[in-house]
Amino acid sequence: MNQDWEDRVAAAWAAFDSHAEQDAAAFRAVIDALVAELPDDSPLGPFERACAWDSTGHSDKAVVLYRQALEGGLAEVSRYKARRARIQLASSLRNTGRPQEGVELLTPELDALSDELDDAVRATLALCLSDLGRDREGLSLALGALARHLPRYQRSMANYARLLGAPREGHRAVG
Repeated sequence: MNQDWEDRVAAAWAAFDSHAEQDAAAFRAVIDALVAELPDDSPLGPFERACAWDSTGHSDKAVVLYRQALEGGLAEVSRYKARRARIQLASSLRNTGRPQEGVELLTPELDALSDELDDAVRATLALCLSDLGRDREGLSLALGALARHLPRYQRSMANYARLLGAPREGHRAVG
């Protein structure tokens, strides 16, 4: 849309984060009013509505809206928001009992252009993998994401993460 609209959406989310969580319906109404300002075919509308439903505990209602936003060209409007939509859709799929769909959605994101959402991709994918009984793979992703942020032991933790993701041959010390 424009920067004024984006600023008002950001303000609505800031209010939600600080106190609006107690009145989920009122918060969704604020988002719906902002969405009503958009052209009918804007993928930003379903994206913001999906986020609002998801954040107020309705992953089931969010799934359809995330997909609508992505299929409606969200990536052409904002690559960043499209990546957020894929992460949040995968989480919602997991929450509604479809973690395999989440894995399929997020696995290509591991090779996507790097940005500040890389760790969120890995964390959400790790949760989906865990729900599928693939805990070692999930731990590998989570540990690999964490390793970059450690003040020390980055190399060791990255190696442990890599080994966790490899076929199990026994435990080896790395350092």
